[in-house]
Formats: sequence, C-alpha cells, structure tokens
Amino acid sequence: MLTAKGRLAGVIGWPVGHSRSPQLHGHWLARYGIDGAYVPMAVAPERLEAALRGLAALGFRGCNVTVPHKEAAMALVDELDPLARRIAAVNTILVREDGRLFGTNTDGFGFLANLQAGAPGWSAGRGPAVVIGAGGAARAVIVALADAGAPEIRLANRTRSRAETLAAELGGPITVIDWADRVAALSGAALLVNTTTEGMVGRPALDLALDALPADALVNDIVYVPLETPLLAAAKARGNPVVDGVGMLLHQARPGFEAWFGVSPVVDAALRAAVLGA
Repeated sequence: MLTAKGRLAGVIGWPVGHSRSPQLHGHWLARYGIDGAYVPMAVAPERLEAALRGLAALGFRGCNVTVPHKEAAMALVDELDPLARRIAAVNTILVREDGRLFGTNTDGFGFLANLQAGAPGWSAGRGPAVVIGAGGAARAVIVALADAGAPEIRLANRTRSRAETLAAELGGPITVIDWADRVAALSGAALLVNTTTEGMVGRPALDLALDALPADALVNDIVYVPLETPLLAAAKARGNPVVDGVGMLLHQARPGFEAWFGVSPVVDAALRAAVLGA
C-alpha cells in the first residue's frame, strides 16, 4: 500500500502505454513489500523539460526515459554520466537530494547481464562479435562489448554510412562490414547480436544466413516480441546457444530500482512471467 511517505518513480514516454516497465517495477515493489509506486507518464516532447523539472517538486526519486525522449533528456539533466554521453542517450534519471537531476544509461548493463545469465560462463573476450544494426540500441551494445573486452566488433548495417558514423563516434575495436558481406563476417565469430527490429511481430525476419557462424557462437536478439524470433529459431535449429531479448529489459531496470527504492532486485522466472504476460 502506498502511503504519504512512499517512494515514487515512473517512466516518461510519448506514447507510454506500450512500456512494460510499470509491470516490471510493480512486480518488484509487491515482492519486496515496498511502500512506493512506479507510474507511467505520457509526456509530449515539448513538455519534457517541464516534466523533468517537476519530478523533485512532486517527490519523485527519479524515472526511466523511453522513446522518443532518450536523446533529448541528455541536454536537460544537470549531471550526465560519461557512459550515457558515449551511448548518446539517457534511460534512467535519479533526483538528487538537492533536486538536481543525474542522467545515466543502463541498457549496456542490461545487455551484458542478460547474456551472462542466459549463457553462464560467457565472456566478451572469447572472440569477435558481430552486431547487426547501427541505431540507438547498437550504440549501447557496442559500448558494453568494448568495455567488457571484446577483441573485435564487426558492425553491419544496411546503410554503411550510418555504421561508419557510429564507429567514428565510439572508436574502439569496430570494423564496419558491407551489408553484402554480412554472412561472411560471421566466420570465426563468438557472438552474434541483432539490434534491429527485424524479426519483431509485424516486421520481416532478419535477412541473414547463418552458414558461416561457428556452432558454438552465442546468438542474441534484443527483440522480445516474439520471444523466439526467426533468427533465434534458426540458430537453435543448428545447435547454437541462444539468449532471448527480454532479459535485457529486465536487467537494465535493476540499477534504477535499487537507487529509487533501496533494494537490489532479483531477475527470475516469476518476473519474466509477470512482464511477458503484461
């Protein structure tokens, strides 16, 4: 039950009805018996600054930020985590005791934690990683892989110039691959990650034959609707270990929840069921 002393947090987006964060955080609040609430807040782009500045006055400990506000929020917080600056997006905001806003990004943390939980013993240093796509999600994935010690990150995107821009901005062990060479780029890879929306419900499957991919390479798709995308189904059929995308969503929420509500939450089967059933 929420009392007048309860802790408040939420998610800001436009629209925000699609977000599964309220179910995710609501599950944890109930599980740990916390006096608090996590609420969805639909905020139009032109009102984002006013909404963020109002968090402290309303007693909020912070919030998540989702589309289309992740980039705009960078310029509106008072303090920006260097990691969020590199990823060029904010997805988590903490309200300091003095009301100042601290912005960070937990997507890379969620990505790595998901792989480590879904494939125990996996490490980024095992070998080259192939990343498909050069959007915002790819930035978080590439930064996380580079920081975790990936020796090479092969980046393939339909529009090569976009991949080249991303590689130039991020630096590190990134090799840009022509879209026509994406299949050959799988040779010798230890990890394959799809960061595009291809394979999502209503979208065509990712156009990528896996013939050259080593049988022990880990395959991950950040899409989680459906939970088993055509890419994961094809990888599983040929014997590759696979990790679905919902765990990235679940794990990226952990740092924010701990900061706002004072409990380090657990990601488990019950949480997955609560979020997937939303």
